[in-house]
Amino acid sequence: MSNRDAVDYRKELPDVMQSLMGVHGAINTHGLDRAIHHLVQLRASQINRCGYCVEMHTREARADGETSERLDRLIVWEELDDFNEPERAALAWTEALTTLDPRFDRGTLRARLREHFTEEQIAALTATIAMINLWNRINIASH
Repeated sequence: MSNRDAVDYRKELPDVMQSLMGVHGAINTHGLDRAIHHLVQLRASQINRCGYCVEMHTREARADGETSERLDRLIVWEELDDFNEPERAALAWTEALTTLDPRFDRGTLRARLREHFTEEQIAALTATIAMINLWNRINIASH
C-alpha cells in the first residue's frame, strides 16, 4: 500500500462507522418529511462535490417517489418554482450550514424555518444536514 492510498475508515473504525450509521435511525423518528430529507442530503452533497453521495441520494430520492425533473433542477432551486416554501426554507438552511458563509443571516433563516416546521423538525433537519456533511467528507477522503 502506498502512502497516498485512501484509508479504509470502515475497516479502521468499524465501531465509529456503525455508530454514525445508527444516528440516521434516531433522526428519522423526529418528523422530518422524507422528500425534504432527500433534497437536503442531495443539495449538500452537490455543494461538497461528493460524487458518491450525489449518486446515492439521487437514487434513494427516486426510489421514494421524487421526480427526476426536480432532482435535475435542484442545483438551481432558487431560480425555479419547482420547490414549495418549506422545501425552499430547508434548502436555504442546508446551504447556510454547508458553506458556513458568514453572509448568511442564520436568524432570518431560522425565522423562515419556523414558519413551516416545529422546533423538533428544525432540530432533525439540522442534524440531517450535519450528518450528510460529515458523510460527504468521509466519502471524499475515501476516494
